Amino acid sequence: MPLALSRMGVLLGIFIILWAGVTAGFGLYLQTRCARYLERGSASFFALSQITYPNAAVVFDAAIAIKCFGVGVSYLIIIGDLMPGVVQGFSSNAGGVGFLMDRHFWVTGFMLIVIPLSFLRRLDSLKYTSVIALISIGYLVILVVAHFVKGDTLRDPSPLRVVRWESGVATLSSFPVIVFAYTCHQNMFSILNEISNNSHFRTTSVVVASIGTAGFIYILVAITGYLSFGNAVAGNIISIYAPSVSSTIGKAAIVVLVMFSYPLQVHPCRASVDAVLKWRPIRSSDSNASPSRLATLLPSKTTSQRSDAMGETRFAAITTAIIVLSYIVAMTVSSLEKVLAYVGSTGSTSISFILPGLFYYKISSPDSPHHQKLMKEDDDEDDDSGDEDEGLLGGSGLKGGIWRKKLLRRLSLALAIYGIVVMIVCLVTNTLFVVVH
Repeated sequence: MPLALSRMGVLLGIFIILWAGVTAGFGLYLQTRCARYLERGSASFFALSQITYPNAAVVFDAAIAIKCFGVGVSYLIIIGDLMPGVVQGFSSNAGGVGFLMDRHFWVTGFMLIVIPLSFLRRLDSLKYTSVIALISIGYLVILVVAHFVKGDTLRDPSPLRVVRWESGVATLSSFPVIVFAYTCHQNMFSILNEISNNSHFRTTSVVVASIGTAGFIYILVAITGYLSFGNAVAGNIISIYAPSVSSTIGKAAIVVLVMFSYPLQVHPCRASVDAVLKWRPIRSSDSNASPSRLATLLPSKTTSQRSDAMGETRFAAITTAIIVLSYIVAMTVSSLEKVLAYVGSTGSTSISFILPGLFYYKISSPDSPHHQKLMKEDDDEDDDSGDEDEGLLGGSGLKGGIWRKKLLRRLSLALAIYGIVVMIVCLVTNTLFVVVH
C-alpha cells in the first residue's frame, strides 16, 4: 500500500483504496442477498450457477479453484523465501548451517503444520489460527506506525507526491494490488452457511465491519509507510527497515500470517474442485422447463444435506491432491509472479465483482421463478406479522421497496461490467509489464 501511494499520489491513492473497499463490499453484500434464494447452509458459487447459468457452472468453479490454488502456492513460496532471513535475523551463525538456508527445508517443515489444518471441514474450526493471524497483522501495523512516530527511517529527499502521480503506467500497475487486497469473496458463502444468525442486519454488519476495518488499516499503513520512506519505499516495506529484532519479528509475523492463510485457500479450492467433478451439462429440455419445474431445483434441507455433503473418502482425496500438488509446485518453482498476475486478474475479478453481479441480476429478475418463490415466502411472513404493519407495507412503502430492488439490480449489473473493465485493465497492465521486464 505505501508503494501504491507513492506511485498514485496521496489523494488519488486514498480514493482508490476507499473505492476498492466500497466495490468489494458491495460484491460481498450481493452474495448475502443471493444466499437468500438458497436453502440455509447450502449456499455456494456452484449452487447459484446451477439455477442461473447451469452450463457455465464448471467454468466458474474451475476459475475459483485455480485462483485459490495459485494463491495457496504463493503462500508456500513466501514462507520458503522469508524463513532463511528470519533465522539469520535471530542468529547470525545460522548462515553456516546449510539446511536452515534452504527454502525447500522450510516449505517442507511448514507443510507439516498446515496439513492438519487443511483437513478441517468448517471455517469456524480455523477461528483460533485466524486470531493468531490477526495478531500478526496487528504487530505489522504497529511496527510501521511506530517507526513513523519515532522517525528513525531514512526518507527520500525528493518531494512527496500528494496530488500528482508518478506516471500513468505506474499508477495502473498499483491498481490491481489495491483492488485484490480486499478479495475474500471465495469464503463468503461458507461464512454465510456457518454463521449462527444469518439475518440481513447481521450479515450486512459483518460485511461493513470487515471491509471498514481492512480499509482503515490499509490507509493507515499506506500513509505512515509512505511518509516514513518517501518515494524510496518498496513493495515489502518490512524488508527495508534497518536490521533489528523488531523487523525480524515482523518478517516472522508475515510467515505466520501466510501459513495460517493457506488453509483458508484450501477450503474454497476443495469445494470448487468437488463441484467441477460433480458437474454435468444441462440438457436444453431442462432449461426450457416451466416455472413450477424450475422451482423444485431450489435445494431443500434434506436434499441439500444429502447431495452437497462431501463423503469422507472424497473429501480426503481432494484435499490430499490439493496439498500434494501445491507442495510440488512450491518446491519446483521459485516465483509465480507472472502466472499469479494473470490468475489474479481473471480469478479475483470474477469472484469479487463479475459473478456476484451476474448472479444477483439473473436470480432477482421479476420473471425468475426463484425470485417469485422468495417473494411469496416474504409475503407470507409479512401476513403473519399482522394487519398493524399494513400501512408500512402498502402505499409508498411498497413503492419504495420496489424502487430499491430495481436500483439494486441495476447496480449489480454495473458491478459485473465494472469487474470486466477491471479484468481488462489488469490483463493489459500485466502484459505491458511482462513485455517491459
